[in-house]
Amino acid sequence: MERRAIFFALLLVPVPGLADTLEYSGADVVWVAIAAALVFLMQAGFALLESGLSRAKNAINVVMKNYMDLCVGTLAFWALGFGLMFGANPSGWVGQTLFAPSQGDSDLWTLLLFQLMFAATAATIASGAMAERTRYLGYLAGAVAITGVIYPLFGNWAWNGDGWLARLGFVDFAGSTVVHSVGGWCALAGILVVGPRLGRFDNQGAPREIRGHNLSFVALGGFLLWFGWFGFNGGSTVGASVDIALINLNTQLAAAAGALGATLYRLITRRPVLLTETVNGSLAGLVGITAGCATMVPGFAVLTGLIAGLTVGPGSRLLLSLKLDDVVSAVPVHAFAGAWGTLAAGLFYTGDLFDPQRITVQLLGIVVAFAWAFFAALILYMVVSLTAGLRAPPLHEQRGLDVSEHAELGYPEFAQPHLYDAEVADGLETRP
Repeated sequence: MERRAIFFALLLVPVPGLADTLEYSGADVVWVAIAAALVFLMQAGFALLESGLSRAKNAINVVMKNYMDLCVGTLAFWALGFGLMFGANPSGWVGQTLFAPSQGDSDLWTLLLFQLMFAATAATIASGAMAERTRYLGYLAGAVAITGVIYPLFGNWAWNGDGWLARLGFVDFAGSTVVHSVGGWCALAGILVVGPRLGRFDNQGAPREIRGHNLSFVALGGFLLWFGWFGFNGGSTVGASVDIALINLNTQLAAAAGALGATLYRLITRRPVLLTETVNGSLAGLVGITAGCATMVPGFAVLTGLIAGLTVGPGSRLLLSLKLDDVVSAVPVHAFAGAWGTLAAGLFYTGDLFDPQRITVQLLGIVVAFAWAFFAALILYMVVSLTAGLRAPPLHEQRGLDVSEHAELGYPEFAQPHLYDAEVADGLETRP
């Protein structure tokens, strides 16, 4: 854990000096590269989960957003975001070097590869929340801004060795707030701007159920995300360290406890135990433990995951009461559970339990993450809505974004020819 902090701090020197100051073993590089591949696999998990929770007529659109936000996010983070996040930071607020790096050594490339995957994760969280009514190009414009500016700037404050939050002692080992809450607050801003799906609420404002088309995809996506999280948290050691054992044990325990928490909520409130909410409970447990996985004992990891899972159901119902349409419950799972996990990392810090000063710093980081990510994303999506366009036209939404945005279908054997003919797709833009 100390080694990780030293590694990040050393990256603040100019690129030509990295070769003289860092000495990472081949085993370290191999482990981080494997962990980066595991985090990459989480993108497939998000695609399956979000597609399964959407209707069949939007399945390809959801997958395409997850596929391409990884691609545009990779380039945006390499060109701009990595420098803003990990460049030399004399002010404590913004990195000033390492933009579009093309010279360096294996240590620089190792961190860059790993952090690329984190940036893509932060961006893709908004995809599921805004599914089924968001224009494809408008969404991708938002993903570029999140990976290029919004995520890296908060990451600079919390993870850069000279970041002002980092200097205060802010604890977020693998990104409960830096990655997940930031992505979740961006998702909240997105659903505020884009509005609910057609028919989601009746004339009196009561929510109507809109079910996903493939719950097997949801479960498989949950398993892939869980599997990838061992790289997400374990890889954040940025080296082949014995600390990985406790980190990944805590990750497993919290995920299991999160699923149990979501189940208990359904039982206590006398509701059917849903697969969708159970899977989201395990993901909330994973999000919650991400901040403190390296700094708390297993018992507290179980408690952290359990409480995170318990927040999913009430969090989703809170959004519905506010007439906010989050298709996959991304805001409760990532923003709410991420905030709780960041607080838990301060409460349950091994050897320094319930320290008021540490808790105060954690709360400050939570509030700053919300203030920065939510309002920056709110402005971003408003600008996108006025320029590139964010909300799909009603006719497109009714017929499905697969045909209107991509002229393709995930399930052509179920399509009605007069609705999904390619010529109809080409002419949709000209219709009222």
